[in-house]
Amino acid sequence: MAIPNVPEGAKVRSVSEVTAEIRGLLEEGFASVWITGEVSNLARPSSGHVYLVLKDGQAQLRAVIWRGVALRLRFDPRDGLEVIVRGRMTVYPARGDYQLVIEELHPKGIGARELALRQLCERLFGLGYFDARRKKPLPRFPRRVALVTSPSGAAVRDMLEILGRRWPAVEVWVCPVRVQGDGAAEEIAAAIRLVNRVGGVDVLIVGRGGGSTEDLWAFNEEIVAQAIFESRIPVVSAVGHEIDVTVADRVADRRALTPSEAAELVVPSRDELADSLQEVGKRLRVLLLNHVRQARRRWEELANRPVFRRPLDRVRELERRLDEQGERLGRAVRQQLTATRQAVESASARLETLSPLNVLGRGYSLTRTEPAGGVVRSAEQVRPGDRLVTHVQHGRIVSRVESTEGESPRVATRGL
Repeated sequence: MAIPNVPEGAKVRSVSEVTAEIRGLLEEGFASVWITGEVSNLARPSSGHVYLVLKDGQAQLRAVIWRGVALRLRFDPRDGLEVIVRGRMTVYPARGDYQLVIEELHPKGIGARELALRQLCERLFGLGYFDARRKKPLPRFPRRVALVTSPSGAAVRDMLEILGRRWPAVEVWVCPVRVQGDGAAEEIAAAIRLVNRVGGVDVLIVGRGGGSTEDLWAFNEEIVAQAIFESRIPVVSAVGHEIDVTVADRVADRRALTPSEAAELVVPSRDELADSLQEVGKRLRVLLLNHVRQARRRWEELANRPVFRRPLDRVRELERRLDEQGERLGRAVRQQLTATRQAVESASARLETLSPLNVLGRGYSLTRTEPAGGVVRSAEQVRPGDRLVTHVQHGRIVSRVESTEGESPRVATRGL
């Protein structure tokens, strides 16, 4: 069937065919290409692949890192990172987009290892691995020390010689591991965890002798840092020389500049301790002698005091004071009794003066009515026939009223 407006003999292709031809040309022409750019729009789905966009000031290019390549990367690519990549160009048919399949990726201006180390240090710092407050103190007199190191290196021989010379009583366990190369970090971490599970070890030394950065890289791995961080046993890191600082050094409870210094740190020196004990003994003797001299002088001062030479003088003095106090107390009591007696006599005299009996003694009498007992003060209080009782100084008189008279009544009485 003829198709309108299509030249005769023209080949009509499908979208898939055109896309396939373009993909073939693109992959053949750009089978291996190096490109530099800035990472953006980075995504990490659960498949493990990494999708990103490389861009510069004028253009952008979609790119993908397949899972197998992503697992071998020594650092984590991030948005904004300048990188140099090697890959091949291809087309994604489902969208018709061309993209770069990255096979190598390197940070621009910095090595991949160095960038990976920086990123690891940032992550471990955030997790508190370098916090000085969590670091454990080393025991003063360890009974058992474990060495996680190569069994054939010079470092282990130096540490064994120093440990034996400085503190022969210490028991040393050597946990042989590889300290460089593939799998070394896993062996070091496994040995640290094994020593913690076995128990009975007081301090643990992890280290090796000097070497290049590549040789020491196992001690920069996260798996080693995690094993040291989780160790219940204090860990001393002794990796390389003084100028070499690894992640293990920063995580460990104590860093030694060299393996030999590590051995000196974990055990005391027998000779130095003996010298120290002798010096302490000398100081102790001097202190004791000074103390004895001071005690003797004090005893002599006390012995020369009168209280010790004439001990009864104080007793007699107190007896005299007691006698004096007794005499004063007796006088005070007698004076108080005298004063009280005088006061009583004075009150008695005053009462005697006011007593009605004294009035009766002077010839007066006191007359009361019966049975009411009221005192008769006027004639109006009685009536003829009332019975009266008259009190005189020596007895009483009972009478009966015969009659009463005026304001100055004369009461006539007769004996009953």
